[in-house]
Amino acid sequence: MAMDVLRDAKALERAGRSIIHLELGEPGVAAPRRVREAAMEAMRHGAIGYGEALGEAALRARIARHYGERYDVDVAPERVIVTTGSSGGFLIAFLAAFDQGSRIAVTAPGYPAYANILSALGLEPVLLDVGDETRFAPTAAILEAAHRARKLHGALFMSPANPTGAMVAREELARICAFCEEAGILLVSDEIYHGLEYETRAETALRFSDRALVINSFSKYYAMTGWRLGWLAAPAELMRPLERLQQSLAICAPTLSQRAALAAFDAGDELEANRAVYGRNRAFLLDRLPRLGLDKFAPPDGAFYIYADVSRFTDDSIAFCRRMLHEAGVATTPGLDFDPRRGAKTLRISYAGPEADVREGVARLEAWLSA
Repeated sequence: MAMDVLRDAKALERAGRSIIHLELGEPGVAAPRRVREAAMEAMRHGAIGYGEALGEAALRARIARHYGERYDVDVAPERVIVTTGSSGGFLIAFLAAFDQGSRIAVTAPGYPAYANILSALGLEPVLLDVGDETRFAPTAAILEAAHRARKLHGALFMSPANPTGAMVAREELARICAFCEEAGILLVSDEIYHGLEYETRAETALRFSDRALVINSFSKYYAMTGWRLGWLAAPAELMRPLERLQQSLAICAPTLSQRAALAAFDAGDELEANRAVYGRNRAFLLDRLPRLGLDKFAPPDGAFYIYADVSRFTDDSIAFCRRMLHEAGVATTPGLDFDPRRGAKTLRISYAGPEADVREGVARLEAWLSA
């Protein structure tokens, strides 16, 4: 639905309307300067041809080194595969790890593409409702209850999460990993928003389990959305199936993007400056939204979203967001995109854009809601 909102917003812009974009989960900045320069250098010095299915050796080694630098966790380069964004990573991970009919737990609210991809592959997404009682994060107890009710084969969680920004606490992540190993459930940990935390640093599932399959990407913290580059850190026995699937479905991740991405790990100053902008936007929204009557939202521990309860204004988030777009010129995403059972009373606000846009968006919302 976020992309549907974008389409409608773009149509209004083509008609001459001024639209503030708070709908997309995309950094409002270009890829780091070092990344762009590395791409231009690669273009000047040789062909950009097919690469190895698992990814360029130098990048796989650099990703493995990243786990030591950020988390003090040893990951062998042989367990890393570079993918066509995290989306390509999900596809080959699900195909490699699960048989048709397997039941995979995902949270609601949660990233809508999870259930879509699982269903398209003949897998069954099992929605686990999370809310205030768990700070919108999954717990081992919730997972265990679902498994006891009917056997699960996998569990897929994101921390920090889209759309809520909520993080799984370190101690709870350890409990989840332990339960999954005990029950024979494959844990798929989506860590795409790591690096975008504001008070407590996110922890990788690889600290607690070498059986977990971790997915990450250069799209969010590294601001490389259109470069379509992600990675998996997988159990050793899945590497050959993953490689074969990558060979068949994508051949390899984009070669130019891989060569440029090596420089992303050396762009810390610029990336942290981006995160500081998101942090200021977050602080501004946490201060101003309650004044607009939007005083109930999930804890925005990380990422760049506010998932807000709008039940005092509507019980139809799709119609509410459509009116907001057409009448106030502010684009946000309806909660039904993330929670088919409860999302009619919620919406997601992205604060990944420039500070001026976020402030203007709030000013327009204030005028619209008080009209």
